[in-house]
Amino acid sequence: MIEQKDIHVAMRDGVKIALRVYRPEGSGPFPALFAASPYRYDNNELPAQPMFLWRETGPVEWYVSQGYAYVHADVRGSGFSGGVYRFLDREEQKDLTELIEWIGTQRWCNGKVGGIGQSYYAMTQWFMGIENPPHLACLGLYDGLNDPYRYMGYPGGIEGNFLPYWFNASVRVANLYPANKQHPRPMTYDMLLDVQQHPLYDDYWKERAAVERLDRIKVPLFSIGVWSKQDLHLDGNIRGYHAAKGPKKLVITGTPTAFSSAIDFADIEFHKKYLLPFYDMYLKGAKTSHATRANVEYVLKNSTETRSFETWPPPGVKPRSFYLAQGSSGSVASLNDGTLVDAAPKDGGATTYSYPNPKWVVGTVTFTPTGPDPARGVLTFTGAPLAAELEIAGHGKVVLHASTTRDDMDFCIKVSEQFAQSPEERAKGVQPRYAIVTKGWLRASHIERDPKRGTEMCPWYTHEKETKLASGKVYAIEVPLEPIAHIFKPGSRIRLEIAPGDSMITDGLFSHIYRPDKIGSDTIRHDAAHPSALVLPMLRG
Repeated sequence: MIEQKDIHVAMRDGVKIALRVYRPEGSGPFPALFAASPYRYDNNELPAQPMFLWRETGPVEWYVSQGYAYVHADVRGSGFSGGVYRFLDREEQKDLTELIEWIGTQRWCNGKVGGIGQSYYAMTQWFMGIENPPHLACLGLYDGLNDPYRYMGYPGGIEGNFLPYWFNASVRVANLYPANKQHPRPMTYDMLLDVQQHPLYDDYWKERAAVERLDRIKVPLFSIGVWSKQDLHLDGNIRGYHAAKGPKKLVITGTPTAFSSAIDFADIEFHKKYLLPFYDMYLKGAKTSHATRANVEYVLKNSTETRSFETWPPPGVKPRSFYLAQGSSGSVASLNDGTLVDAAPKDGGATTYSYPNPKWVVGTVTFTPTGPDPARGVLTFTGAPLAAELEIAGHGKVVLHASTTRDDMDFCIKVSEQFAQSPEERAKGVQPRYAIVTKGWLRASHIERDPKRGTEMCPWYTHEKETKLASGKVYAIEVPLEPIAHIFKPGSRIRLEIAPGDSMITDGLFSHIYRPDKIGSDTIRHDAAHPSALVLPMLRG
């Protein structure tokens, strides 16, 4: 392998962007893979392990052994590149085009360039496709969002914890303390202040939102999402697949955690199965297995099965409503232990909760002598034990008829499979085991929708303005749920959790910030006139 370090390429405004080129020995020409991020290419010597979450290049040397040049750029203002970092701004986007054209015209390149990489490396790829430079031939998009307002800054319009963590730990630290201790770089951009000053989806976010222009992508695209990243990247992979105009395929893997998704991308076997056939087809003109892959393929969660369809969501999916009701499920200790029933109750009453709850410790999670208890301090509505398997696939929502003592409401929703529990355990007060299936978030004052982007099962909120609520007035609010394909097993129960916040314990890096001014009471009505319900996309059952 030939490794060319610290090549500087001048951009249109004189700023020089730094590259590291890895390529096979010989004159070639070779197809090229292009990766761009603010994480510094000299950190590539670090092991691609979850503790270095930003080591998301894939196996560089292995791709070189397969006959590819691999070009890794430090984006403007990071690593060895000139300029000032401004998080996916228009200048960074235009740099991508110029860099692709530089790569495509090198003597060692065959004129075809493909995008590669996870997370930020995929986020830059969406813009590569939108810019559509002549030498761009395909995009291999693994685990990458394209709407940073809704999935980094303000999920559901609510302040998120992920972006402050990411910017400090992955960008600032990675640049100031590189693995080789050479050329430490302070990142002076106060991104956190920028984000705080833009709480609505305004021009700041739209400039950085590839989701606004995904329909400009014309090159072949392979979008690979991860169910366990539904808090961050999954929507981007699905939405990008839907909007792109060129040849395209969608895969969603069943890797168990957000951290294992990084392990997968470092694994050569993963690339042999998915991305190498794609690159060989579009960058080398080879006949490969990618051509015969189904348009949509996903692992069914809570099973070992893989489903293949021509569309997402799969054909035949129908909405099924589970209505919120009073009464005790007797299966879990929570603020109310409500139930889910098949028909809207005639006299279901209402459920009120006040916040912040005095028992909360880490976000909305309480603690007992045996440790954290995520259910005890939130509202739950739990169905009866299932008599048969129930398979869902697609996008669900929660319909709430709610009022508040404040001028706003925040809803952090979880849908879980609550597993069967012995009567003896339940009598001891042990909480049942459960697994989170999907989630949703919404700040109620962001009530304005865009019907052209939304669907009946997946409403789209603009987040462009606030409409403050009238205290005591009942509002019908639909909270969209993140896409999922899951099978509930017989004996399990469907559980809906509702709270004005969440927790680092249950949601990790993807939890929301709980603001000091969020003090009040909300009431959820669930009767014949106010049929609050969980609506799931039913494929079977």
